Amino acid sequence: MKTFFNILICSFIILGCSSSGSNSDDDVSTNNGSDNISSGTTFQRSELLANWSDNIIIPAYQSLTEALDNLNTSFVLFSNDTSESNLVALRTAWIEAYFVWQRVSMFEIGPAENIDYRLNMNIFPADTAQINANVNIGNADLSLPSNRDAKGFPALDYLLNGLADTDASIVARFTSATDGGNLLNYTERLILDMQSLTNQVLTQWTGVFRDQFVANDGSSSTASVDRYINDYIFYYERFFRAGKVGIPAGVFSGSTRPQNLEALHIGTLSNDLFFEALDAIQDFFNGVAFNTSSNGIGLDDYLNSTNNNELTTLINSQYNTARNAFLGLNSFQVELENTVPTSLLEAYDEIQRVIPLIKVDMLSALNINVDFQDADGD
Repeated sequence: MKTFFNILICSFIILGCSSSGSNSDDDVSTNNGSDNISSGTTFQRSELLANWSDNIIIPAYQSLTEALDNLNTSFVLFSNDTSESNLVALRTAWIEAYFVWQRVSMFEIGPAENIDYRLNMNIFPADTAQINANVNIGNADLSLPSNRDAKGFPALDYLLNGLADTDASIVARFTSATDGGNLLNYTERLILDMQSLTNQVLTQWTGVFRDQFVANDGSSSTASVDRYINDYIFYYERFFRAGKVGIPAGVFSGSTRPQNLEALHIGTLSNDLFFEALDAIQDFFNGVAFNTSSNGIGLDDYLNSTNNNELTTLINSQYNTARNAFLGLNSFQVELENTVPTSLLEAYDEIQRVIPLIKVDMLSALNINVDFQDADGD
């Protein structure tokens, strides 16, 4: 079962995107950032990059750092008193960190790109056979690419939710004389690895990289705006659209793959993480500051400065349409019980319809070229 990433590569050979639902269709015309850029004013890319850095990216990484610290604290309590109540508290801390991750995952640029941060934090599905082997080994090298699908959030999903059918049985595994100590050791190592990776990225962002990122405000394929807009679209296509929905729904393979859902082992969390990621994507488009409703300079403003206000409205409207389509569904698990998950595939079409708007129309309006290859026929 080698991983979401490998399936993604195959998928794209075969077939070649607001804060917590706050942007209703009625809100679009008032949340397009038009109050941030005066008509006739030359758009300053440095202001866009500063808002991205100072109000969205760095605060998101800081929040994830705090969430992972809390996760580690909860683990220490669970390790010292391996009870059902402490398992529930540990699971809650993991869920809270997983939600913050949805606000960070799209920022695979600079420090994150250099360490393949996303691939080290959230390849799903987890390789449970590899996890069990690593538990038995005790000192598996988590830096190896071969262990990427045996660590991060999905591996913790398996350990905290998938080891057994009940909390009592999961606790029994962690207290087992046979492998309980190894399970605790491996869980601790996973959390420490996630903390270390995140601290590496945040330290560079709050060090020299932030200023380098903002200063690189030109208009070229290597400039920060051009590169990151491409990364934003790439994330939407492959990790949001395909990873969270398309691959599990069988869009690329012709048959459903419920085992490929994010947060596979815990109820409806797959849906909740999907909505958080979609909100993060739309908030970023509109320049909304992390964890607030403050509307700063965003891609909406950039488009409006090129007299493309109608496109701004269309993009926001389609994000909202996609959100509403998924709000009308059952859980992903229930939808995927159908051999042909018609309702889920129809909702998928709505997130697909965002792609030509942002990848063709938006890039054309901003005079930015696509810098990655795919074959998904958008």
